[in-house]
Amino acid sequence: MKSYKNHTFAVCAYKESPYLEECVHSLEAQTVQSNIIIVTSTPNEYIKGLADGHRIPYIVNTGEGGITQDWNFAYAQAKTKFITIAHQDDVYDSNYLETMLALAKNVKRPLIFFSDYYEIREGMKVTKNRLLTIKRLMLLPLRIRLLWNSRWVRRRILSMGSPICCPSVMFAAENLPEVVFRNRFRACEDWEAWEALSRLKGAFVYSTKLLMGHRIHEDSETSAIIGDNMRSVEEYEMYRKFWSAWIAKFLVRQYAKGQDSNKLKDEKGET
Repeated sequence: MKSYKNHTFAVCAYKESPYLEECVHSLEAQTVQSNIIIVTSTPNEYIKGLADGHRIPYIVNTGEGGITQDWNFAYAQAKTKFITIAHQDDVYDSNYLETMLALAKNVKRPLIFFSDYYEIREGMKVTKNRLLTIKRLMLLPLRIRLLWNSRWVRRRILSMGSPICCPSVMFAAENLPEVVFRNRFRACEDWEAWEALSRLKGAFVYSTKLLMGHRIHEDSETSAIIGDNMRSVEEYEMYRKFWSAWIAKFLVRQYAKGQDSNKLKDEKGET
């Protein structure tokens, strides 16, 4: 089996997720093997035992915890050219890393690599629903390789929302700042990061392959945040980076409708 030492899967573990081991198994099953670490700001015997059982380095964040703090800590621990911050509830198809590294060979100055994805709802693989369709439509321009380096194109995409699936992203660390995520938002922290990175010289590299599964369940942080009014406040602030106040207010209302598909009771999707 092929191996690549200049990439790290940094798994962010929180409390006692029943899906953590499934995530780890998917990383171990990659067609190209790389480094795996588990980081947490909520240390417990469950996470430590799982890490020890799989002989994976277990690193505790003794500083401030939180979504962005944990992501930044995981990113800092990786120490490799390429980094994927794996979310504990998600899974990666076996050819995820091989596909990303193949793309990397042909890009002069990459910033981030990311892929299309599917959802996992109540144990079922969902490849089509309203939210996924909207995101794929938004990313249509990046199907054209010549547009990967266009700051104007990616900023126009991000001006309508955030279609980039955060756990699908592989970071080209050597071309990025030491701290990628700002500690301000709970719901739009990844969108804010992509907006900042979109200003940099380099490529946003997009694969249309469904290379990972993002789990939607009632206990997930995403589902919890959607029910929080602060999400609309953060979305408005993000839209104001691109639009006037009245357009931003209109877009917030439309974006909220799209996010309804993250609620299990509203839309199961199609396989």
